[in-house]
Amino acid sequence: MRSRPKQKTLAPSTCGLRQVVWGRVSTTPACWRGPGERTAHPIAFARAPGKLISVRISSIDAQWLVLPVISNPLEDPFYYLKNFRHVLDWIAARYEDVLTVDEQRFIAGFAQLPGHSQALWVRMIMRKGDHFRAGRLNYPEIGDTALAAAPLLALGWLDNQAPLALADVFDVLQKAEILACFSARITQPKGKKTDWFEQLAADLTQRQPLSQWHPGLTEPLYTLNHRALCDRLRLMFFGNLGQSWSDLVLADLGLFTYEKVDFSHESRALGCRADIEGYLQLHACREQFELSGDAAAVLQQVLDYQADNRWLQRRRGRLLFQLGQHLERAGDLTRALEVYQHSLHPEARQRSIRVLERQAHYAPALQLAEDAQQAPLTDAELQHLRRIIPRLRRKLGLAPLPVAQAMAPDRLDLSLPRDEAASVELMAAAHLHSAAAPVHYVENTLVNGLFGLLCWPAIFAPLPGAFFHPYQSGPADMLEDDFYQQRADRFEACLAQLDDGRYLTTIRDTYAAKFGVQSNFVAWNHLNQNLLEEALRCLPPAHLKLWFRRLLLDIRANRSGMPDLIQFFTAQHTYRMIEVKGPGDRLQDNQLRWLAFCEEHGMPVTVCYVQWQELQG
Repeated sequence: MRSRPKQKTLAPSTCGLRQVVWGRVSTTPACWRGPGERTAHPIAFARAPGKLISVRISSIDAQWLVLPVISNPLEDPFYYLKNFRHVLDWIAARYEDVLTVDEQRFIAGFAQLPGHSQALWVRMIMRKGDHFRAGRLNYPEIGDTALAAAPLLALGWLDNQAPLALADVFDVLQKAEILACFSARITQPKGKKTDWFEQLAADLTQRQPLSQWHPGLTEPLYTLNHRALCDRLRLMFFGNLGQSWSDLVLADLGLFTYEKVDFSHESRALGCRADIEGYLQLHACREQFELSGDAAAVLQQVLDYQADNRWLQRRRGRLLFQLGQHLERAGDLTRALEVYQHSLHPEARQRSIRVLERQAHYAPALQLAEDAQQAPLTDAELQHLRRIIPRLRRKLGLAPLPVAQAMAPDRLDLSLPRDEAASVELMAAAHLHSAAAPVHYVENTLVNGLFGLLCWPAIFAPLPGAFFHPYQSGPADMLEDDFYQQRADRFEACLAQLDDGRYLTTIRDTYAAKFGVQSNFVAWNHLNQNLLEEALRCLPPAHLKLWFRRLLLDIRANRSGMPDLIQFFTAQHTYRMIEVKGPGDRLQDNQLRWLAFCEEHGMPVTVCYVQWQELQG
């Protein structure tokens, strides 16, 4: 684990022991249990304007390490331990029915450990690797490492005599120590560690404790057991293995705040033991493939995997798509096509058409493309089909179809002096800006932000499969194709406010109430009060509704590609959006789709092409 962040000066509203993930005012949910106790002993806090006041602290068994009551968690040397206890408490309460005996025993056993032993364990589990030299486990708050390690050794959670392979030895020993240990075998003393390893690996294949590899080394080596078990616990808490224990820290320090969401039993990412094992199976396959680059080694296992959990089926579909891409690039087109046909990835059909074309199977490729055109999954797929169908028809000798010419957006050409310190977008914004017609560099943030503010209740609705833990900035299924359908009534209630003017109050109220709360849609540092008010005055609600509905059709694709700048004509209560292109820059596909959408619906949009002024000698 990385060292604790350097102390920062925080605003009064974000300092203190407030556990921000539970809402703006709450109790600290860290579980402080004494031996044999099943109930938590939380510290409770109340918030007053500008400060936090400790209200109550329950008695703690003497065996426990008493964490100090402080006003700034950056001063708490055991912040990581508090986080870990919180996670265990959360898992014990929400996953009791799926925990294995070993997992239950671990959670109970952790609560029985002395506090300093708990802290050492958490320090180790948050670091990479399984082998740790005692000299590298010096933490002032823990004190004597050997004393803290003793209970862990007695439980078998640590091992100080674990058999090591030669690769492990090279990992834990320094270069001089390796040279001293294997001097009789190393022919090039000034060589590299990698060269030494290659020289020794063929002969030294045994596994033995470090004390046998290097008898002169007296420093203990601690090997961490139960890494896989703790990874499973981390999976249960986060719903994925992409997040690490350190993701808890920023929230605990008050630097990030999260929306409070009511959790139910159905909210779990993994509803049964089979889901946990299925996730781990897919994860292992992905890691093996990414490490080896051998798709064949894992392909059949992924194809055979089936699950009732829709979320896991989608993970399977994404992995199959990745494997299909690998096979396609390797030239195994027949196998790639088979894999794509089993994938639920939204681009799998596009790739299937492309593979059929590469195989010169033009007729089935055209048939699949025309079928897809009748019910495209996304605007991106439709854009792709409009390009490939004419090409396939030409290859089959078929008559070309009439093509509707898209209306080109307004064009603006600027000649500006080059400034290496500024982006072309900011330079164009500065040139076009005036007091009567201010220009803001917003790119995707404004439309997404307004959508997030208006639809906050729908986005953070506590639906099954959406929120798994208190550290989420949005629902886990946000990018899935049924995101809107699962919340259709809620979204329609939000969008209806655009018809009667209520949206103005809702957006302003949400901005004030939720400012700083993490959201996948609202970038608070890009949406200040002035920009918000100008947008609400100048953006027609009918345009907002059209943008928001387009977002909901395909959030993954449509939340990007929006024009770079927006200019408000405040006196007229109108606006225009401006996409900026520097010399040699081209419009990307997602930008073309947004421009076409705006043109179709009569929204004022301009493409600004910038050329650099030639320097006069």
